[in-house]
Amino acid sequence: MAEIRLQHLAHSYSRTPGGAEDYALRELDHVWEQGGAYALLGPSGCGKSTLLNIISGLLSPSHGQVLFDGKAVNDLSPQARNIAQVFQFPVVYDTMTVFDNLAFPLRNQGLDEARVKAKVEEIAEVLDLGTLLHKKARNLSADEKQKVSMGRGLVRDDVSAILFDEPLTVIDPHLKWKLRRKLKQIHEQFNLTMIYVTHDQLEASTFADKIAVMYGGQIVQFGTPRELFERPRHTFVGYFIGSPGMNLIPVQAQPGGVGFGATHLPLSSELQAHVEHLAGARLQIGIRPEFVQVWDEPLDEGYSARVVDVEDLGTYKILTLELDGVRLKVRLGEDRAVPEVQAWISFPAQWLMLYADDVLVEVGP
Repeated sequence: MAEIRLQHLAHSYSRTPGGAEDYALRELDHVWEQGGAYALLGPSGCGKSTLLNIISGLLSPSHGQVLFDGKAVNDLSPQARNIAQVFQFPVVYDTMTVFDNLAFPLRNQGLDEARVKAKVEEIAEVLDLGTLLHKKARNLSADEKQKVSMGRGLVRDDVSAILFDEPLTVIDPHLKWKLRRKLKQIHEQFNLTMIYVTHDQLEASTFADKIAVMYGGQIVQFGTPRELFERPRHTFVGYFIGSPGMNLIPVQAQPGGVGFGATHLPLSSELQAHVEHLAGARLQIGIRPEFVQVWDEPLDEGYSARVVDVEDLGTYKILTLELDGVRLKVRLGEDRAVPEVQAWISFPAQWLMLYADDVLVEVGP
């Protein structure tokens, strides 16, 4: 397996890019460590597939280098890089049996048939394909074909990494969870370097130990699912991760904190010192719906908000509140009483984030 390092990497599909807006990938540096399970998460058009295709060698970057274990591979073909890539739609040989599909890359390496048989049966057992080994691939369902496509990438011992480009798109929803768990088990069993591209935060957090969130051709945060949820370092991460996403409120600097309308939000002395040096920056306060506290009666540190809407989702409820002209989402447990007209809320300081031009304003420990 390989450590994959990206150095000053950028790519434009234009022959004469005039500015940052012409780049599908803006200059970035990043490292995927050997043997890690990673996800590349972001919306359509953010550059995920472009980045994956550059790593695999299907696309040459406009600038920068791709290194496997410290060795530049820009000039190497996909075959020479020993990359296995599983695409959005299954790629199988319809006229071959499942066994022969899985055996194909091993036979190309010249492995003896006994070794081929042992390896194919091992991967078939992991992917629950054992009963289908002698069935023609053309007779398989879409999800079975995708499992075969995954198996062809997993069957080789010599791969530097396995790249998954939204591999569960064609899979029935009730099978997606099972396959995600299978991939996780495979990673733990074989210690493969895996990078999983998806626009689905649930897929990313189920599969990956660490997630790289992409937005506008850049990786805006790289961290564990918990880090992305509890401390998003970019407003896009706050918005994109979570259901519903983070509340983001435009604010102005005020003595002792920030505010909007007639609402004042006090900040710690450390954050206040930062705000003083952010003249001209676009400021926002962010807090997740889960962290807004709802009270049964007025309190000194609280705010009175109007209840606009209540969505009952069974195990929890989502309240839409209006505070000084700004709408907020609040998540309540199923056992909590729902205020009818007016709600008293507060924002715990540990969960209240301040952003300047979309980037988290951080203070030292």
